Amino acid sequence: MTVANVHQAKTNLSKLLDAAERGEEVIITRRGGGVTEFRLVPVAPSARRALFGRLAGQVVFSPDYDTADAEITAAFDRHLDG
Repeated sequence: MTVANVHQAKTNLSKLLDAAERGEEVIITRRGGGVTEFRLVPVAPSARRALFGRLAGQVVFSPDYDTADAEITAAFDRHLDG
């Protein structure tokens, strides 16, 4: 069992999480009392969402999406000229 105060927990969070993942009991105290219990809840690998590539194959760009529109370009040019 590992007991840490809040400051120690902030400083060593990764180590405490590693210990908890190994099945060790980790207790974090506040001001020497008022014990708070944290438990790691495993997430099934299939429930994890990938951040990048989540929309792969779902977004389609038109072939000319990056070509400049003459009217818009002219409007910007007029604005810059003054």
